[in-house]
Amino acid sequence: MTLTLASRSPRRRELLASLGLALEVSPADTDETPRAGERAPDYVRRLALEKARAVRGETVLGADTVVALGEALLGKPRDAEEACRMLRALSGRAHEVLTGVCGRRGAQEETLAVRSVVRFAELSEAQIAWYVATGEPLDKAGAYALQGEGARFVTRVEGSRSNVIGLPLERVEPLLHALGVKPA
Repeated sequence: MTLTLASRSPRRRELLASLGLALEVSPADTDETPRAGERAPDYVRRLALEKARAVRGETVLGADTVVALGEALLGKPRDAEEACRMLRALSGRAHEVLTGVCGRRGAQEETLAVRSVVRFAELSEAQIAWYVATGEPLDKAGAYALQGEGARFVTRVEGSRSNVIGLPLERVEPLLHALGVKPA
């Protein structure tokens, strides 16, 4: 059985491929604007559900990841300047990474939200400028990649590391089993 991934994320594609799944990628086009008063877990769960419902396929998986720093939700930065602001805000602090996941097969839908806590080292302006110049932060929630050069700034991860990358595999695999998808 082929699983349709409703996401553009190459990281999610790689993580799912590591389970031995046959994948088809069909990115969903959804409005990712948070609703007034929407809490981070509700936000990512809603977006994952909307993405899963927006894409055709026998079995579809939608996901969305956001970085939460207090009440602020940090998605992908619009440009280098916003990436610098995000990294300054994360410097020397702990923050949450939340990923919402929705698996859909026919009328059956399974959703979840997973939370990890990440602690950042103190960053100098030179480190921030160097990192943003690599281009890596520009398509990552919170402007960093745990699986890339951004790992050098992370001093601690509590919870799922794959969640911080974009898909909590230890929770996704049982979700897929509940939908009848059996990874290799």
